[in-house]
Amino acid sequence: MRPSARLPAAALPAMLLPWVRRAAARRLSRDLPLACSCSARGPSPRGYSRGAGGKGLVLGIYSSEKDEGAAQFTSAGDAFDRLVSGKLRELLSVCGPPLKKGKTRVFHGLHQDFPSVVVVGLGKKNAGVNEQENWNEGKENIRAAVAVGCRQIQDLEIPCVEVDPCGDAQAAAEGAVLGLHEYNELKQKKKPVVTPQLHGSAESEAWQKGVIYAEGQNLARYLMEAPANYITPIKFAEHIEQKLRSFSNVKVHVRPESWIATQQMGAFLSVAKGSAEPPIFLEIHYLGGANANDSPLVFVGKGVTFDSGGISLKPSSGMDAMRADMGGAATVCSAIVTAAALNLPLNIIGLAPLCENMPSGKANKPGDVVRAKNGKTIQVDNTDAEGRLLLADALCYAHNFNPRAIVNAATLTGAMDVALGSAATGVFTNSSWLWTHLYEASILTGDRVWRMPLFEHYTKQVTDCPLADLSNIGKYSRAGGACTAAAFLKEFVTASHWAHLDIAGVMSNKDEVPYLRKGMAGRPTRTLVEFAARLSQDSHNT
Repeated sequence: MRPSARLPAAALPAMLLPWVRRAAARRLSRDLPLACSCSARGPSPRGYSRGAGGKGLVLGIYSSEKDEGAAQFTSAGDAFDRLVSGKLRELLSVCGPPLKKGKTRVFHGLHQDFPSVVVVGLGKKNAGVNEQENWNEGKENIRAAVAVGCRQIQDLEIPCVEVDPCGDAQAAAEGAVLGLHEYNELKQKKKPVVTPQLHGSAESEAWQKGVIYAEGQNLARYLMEAPANYITPIKFAEHIEQKLRSFSNVKVHVRPESWIATQQMGAFLSVAKGSAEPPIFLEIHYLGGANANDSPLVFVGKGVTFDSGGISLKPSSGMDAMRADMGGAATVCSAIVTAAALNLPLNIIGLAPLCENMPSGKANKPGDVVRAKNGKTIQVDNTDAEGRLLLADALCYAHNFNPRAIVNAATLTGAMDVALGSAATGVFTNSSWLWTHLYEASILTGDRVWRMPLFEHYTKQVTDCPLADLSNIGKYSRAGGACTAAAFLKEFVTASHWAHLDIAGVMSNKDEVPYLRKGMAGRPTRTLVEFAARLSQDSHNT
């Protein structure tokens, strides 16, 4: 428009109106209280209570199916908007573009019971299973959106937040509890503690289930994140024992080094002998089945509470992260704690060989030969390939229980991280039945798995060994490292239903999973729990 051009006076209000409305909305959403039309003494609509005492509120909103269409609130969002006479919808319409998936807007002063309200974008309604992504996109959207909303309430230092179930209370609870977790045990300055609660009461059972699932993963995150001088083998065992103490149908055995020796677990002991910390073999029996003699699901987890690499010493850069090399033990033990809390109707046994891998005058040396529990000899060509030595003996021991299935988890190989990154856990299995359950469980939890090859091609690379029955690394060194590690473990398995989960790639989170903060991820605990729940409903091979 030319500077000299003039508009009719009547046109000015029409031009200024959108700008004024946006400015007003920005002020309202930032710091100005909005007078609600509802009386403090008047009746409340169903689902809302007076005197809640200043809680935060997280509400969901779906993206429009059409680019120009209006966004759609969840049922809880609609109810709250009616409570405040439509002001929430009005503010959203004038304070910026439609909310995209995972984005938020914060409004203050809309209602006396909820001084701060966070509206979160849930993406498209009824998103469902994404076949390309191998997960339920709707559930993942809810977890991510609720997590970011709860964190914004935490930033406002509001001690309690009510969360819209968003059509899936379990996913909402998981997003809230996982999203707020942070390891700050050793810091003087801590973030405010925020307690998430379900908004309304329609889906309380599903909400509580989600809380239990998320707390299980947070337990694994806690154990993995804690410094190695705080979580030694014995401290790890004591922590799990304490978590299971209240369950009458759980027995915990903390086996000392002398017991390990009587079991002839020479491969495990060869790793442990390099450290001043004594090894522990943690054995958990959860008897949730109708019959205590029913064949159990056996979980086995690698429990190296610190991995220096031994004589084959790792580079110092990033070595501190090797405090989480007991991630396999952390996830399987946390899964059993969660199964007990859920009272799942099946028997589970958990086995966790726990030790440190350290260099010393007593440590394994490259070229040493050790003997495993099943009598096979192993040439230790690289002392940093120690996890498979622990697992070899634990897998042999697992067969003593007539297992229905054996599932082991381990942060086993850097090669797994190279292959899949943090997108999914690599699964090597001899059982399509087992794989199907793991895969379908992972679609629900969003903590994905991907099947990897267990070819004879890789077995030949570990059995072609000059001094012993097996070498602990493949003869072509780095080629197919995750696959040769799995092939090594297969030499200690006779069960017809066995799966090895290499979780090295999912050990930690930077920003890939939006509902987990940066740090140790505790993955795939929820997938293991969901897998166990599915197995408890499957009569096959019982």
